Order: sequence, then C-alpha cells, then structure tokens
Amino acid sequence: MVSPRRSVMTLFSANTCPYCHRVRMVLAEKKMTVDIVDVDLSALPEEVIDANPYAAVPTLVDRELRLYESRIIMEYLDERFPHPPLMPIDPVARANTRVYMYRVDRDWSALMDRIIKGSEAEAKVARKQLRESLVTTSPVFGAHRFFMSDELSLVDCCIGPLLWRLPVVGVELPAAASAAKEYARRLFDCPSFQESLTEAERDMVSDMC
Repeated sequence: MVSPRRSVMTLFSANTCPYCHRVRMVLAEKKMTVDIVDVDLSALPEEVIDANPYAAVPTLVDRELRLYESRIIMEYLDERFPHPPLMPIDPVARANTRVYMYRVDRDWSALMDRIIKGSEAEAKVARKQLRESLVTTSPVFGAHRFFMSDELSLVDCCIGPLLWRLPVVGVELPAAASAAKEYARRLFDCPSFQESLTEAERDMVSDMC
C-alpha cells in the first residue's frame, strides 16, 4: 500500500509515550508548525505501519522522508531547523551529547520500560535500580542549569519526559537527590516542556512541579 503524500510535516505520536514526548518537546522548542496525529497503540493507522517497519511511534513523515526512533528524529529536526540549536557545534561536544543520550536510554529509559512492561518482580527491581541511579547522578544535575550544559539540549529533551513520569511508575526520589529534583523543576518550568504535554500527560501531575 502506498501512503498518501503529506505536504505538512506529520508526527505520529501516542499521548502518554515518553519517546513521543521527547520529540514533541523538540518541536515545541523549535516553535514548529507540525501536524501531530495522536494514535492508538493498539490500532496503529496504516500510514504508520507502511512508514515504520517496526510499527511503532514516534514516526515522522516529512514529504518523501519517513523517520522512526526518537533520537534519530530529534537530531534530524535539530539539523533541519537549527534555531535554537539543541546540539553543540563543536564535534567533540556533539559526540559527548550523543553519548549522554545513549546513556539516558541505556541506563534510565530501559529501566522505565521494564517498570511499565515487565512483571511485578521485574518492576520492583527496576524501580530500585532507577531510584539509586538517579540519586548517584544527582550531583551532576546540579552542576549546570541544564544537564552538563547551561543551555537546553537534546539530552534534556530525553530526560524531562522520564522524570515527569517517575510518580506514575512509583519512583520517589529521596532528599539525597535534591539536585535532580531542582533540575526537574527548572526543566518542567520551561515553556517548551509545558507546551509539549498532552492532556493525558498533564493528568500525571508530577510531584516535582
């Protein structure tokens, strides 16, 4: 089946998916006019299935281009719409930013996925590991206004949706993670973060607001 050609950039997104949320935050930061199509994960539209061999969201359609995997979409948007920049210009700094995003997904997002999708026993272990990892990393959150930077970056767009969901998945940060909690409040106060929230995500009401 051939998907209909769209003249406007379209993001297929699920309203509670953290990976879709991070892409929506990038779009909000760039102040882009994009058609955001909210999809039911249990009944994905044919256009998503045709465009994405993994039949998942987020999926971005930009004329003939079809992109999937949140980090790929985020970098594409930052390169195509460079203002404000969300990646450093320096190659070394850009590489470090990619490493940070990789570690966020490998160390934290993977644990969040296990909490949400795993068995009760797996979720219990993952909650403990995620809480301990964030506590250990907390001093890093306090070193700069944003994560390892004084400017908002793609790394923050990856971390913000994860922190917003901590209360929903039963992860409460202790006083020892005060720097991480303060970072979360700064990030949640950003207009782009607030604009990126769906109604379903607003209903999560993070206790770090």
